[in-house]
Amino acid sequence: MIIYEVNHDVAREIEAEYSAWLSFHIQQMLGFEGFDSVDWYTRESDGDQPILHWSLHYHVRSLADLKAYQETYAEKMKADGANRFGNRYQTNRRILSLYRHYK
Repeated sequence: MIIYEVNHDVAREIEAEYSAWLSFHIQQMLGFEGFDSVDWYTRESDGDQPILHWSLHYHVRSLADLKAYQETYAEKMKADGANRFGNRYQTNRRILSLYRHYK
């Protein structure tokens, strides 16, 4: 299992519209092979900023499943957000693999 982390920095003025779109986008992502679930987090920010910070952690069965998504669907999925919201949001992505787990 790996985590495909997608961080969203979203202008507060589009929060409702972006959130609705992102919920639909998540459902599409969960339809791809190996994408089992997602956790949606709010990232804390300093003060009263005009930007929301959200992190999505997609739980993906394997790196091969993620690579297949990236090679086949990623550009189209990214373009959808860019076409709808232009420069009113930014994203960055990371791939996390468990190194150690402690209890």
